[in-house]
Amino acid sequence: MKINGILNLDKPRGKTSFDMVALVRRLSGERRVGHAGTLDPEATGVLPICLGQGTRLAEFLVEGKKAYQAEIELGTATDTYDATGTITHTGDTSFLSMEQVVAAVASFTGIVDQMPPAYSAIKYRGRPLYRWTRAGIDVPRKTRRVEFTELRILGWDTPVLNLEVECSKGTYIRSLAHDLGQKLGCGAHLRNLVRLRSGPFHLSEGVSAATIQDAFEQGYWTNFMHPIDVAVLHLPPVTVDADDEKAIVNGRPPVLGDEERPWGERCRAYSRDRRFLAILLYDDTTERWQPKKVFAACP
Repeated sequence: MKINGILNLDKPRGKTSFDMVALVRRLSGERRVGHAGTLDPEATGVLPICLGQGTRLAEFLVEGKKAYQAEIELGTATDTYDATGTITHTGDTSFLSMEQVVAAVASFTGIVDQMPPAYSAIKYRGRPLYRWTRAGIDVPRKTRRVEFTELRILGWDTPVLNLEVECSKGTYIRSLAHDLGQKLGCGAHLRNLVRLRSGPFHLSEGVSAATIQDAFEQGYWTNFMHPIDVAVLHLPPVTVDADDEKAIVNGRPPVLGDEERPWGERCRAYSRDRRFLAILLYDDTTERWQPKKVFAACP
């Protein structure tokens, strides 16, 4: 049985993102399973799991904004930038005022160049950074440009700061915690992290791993399976007639009239009976919409 869809998994603490992929692959029997955005083992919250044709749209979910609730402990820095690491620095937090904390947090709002942790999955010469670091080898790390669209203080109970963070893809909240500690001069690490949102998926609608396991074993898993086009609902839609549907399925550009042409560079195409057909990409050279990803076999 082929399964095409996306699960909004609420990842438990202590499990890797790959652990969750392996679990869903085993339970579903679907060979093509992947996740859309890694969560550290100690983090919890939204982890979209893509199955079948859904894996071809994971890139759109990865590109989407993320939201987190972060618990940052000021006064203690670690080598991993989180609570699992070895303490590398302790500092005094008694001098900190709420005004200082607010100003420091606000300074990270917007676009910043962030250094990823040495203990991260980013690859250097084909190996994750954490493997080099664990082997005692210091390899160069490159900053990456990320954006914090919102940083909201939820609470400040010395030395613990609670933040709600909205950010772009590729952002390390562990690095934010570390950098905030550097900014305040006392050191800091990420004590707890919950992903509240990833693209269109929210934690309030997330399903636990235990529930997903029971759902597959008892046969009600379809209750939690989202259609694959949920990953691209931010793209404009277009409905095509039978002739254009045939063209798209066969990899040819549809003939869309001016009144049918959607805005933007990409759109999602549907048949008259609302079957999701494809992602179309507008070609300025030919002034035609070219099929980019075709999903005609999906329900």
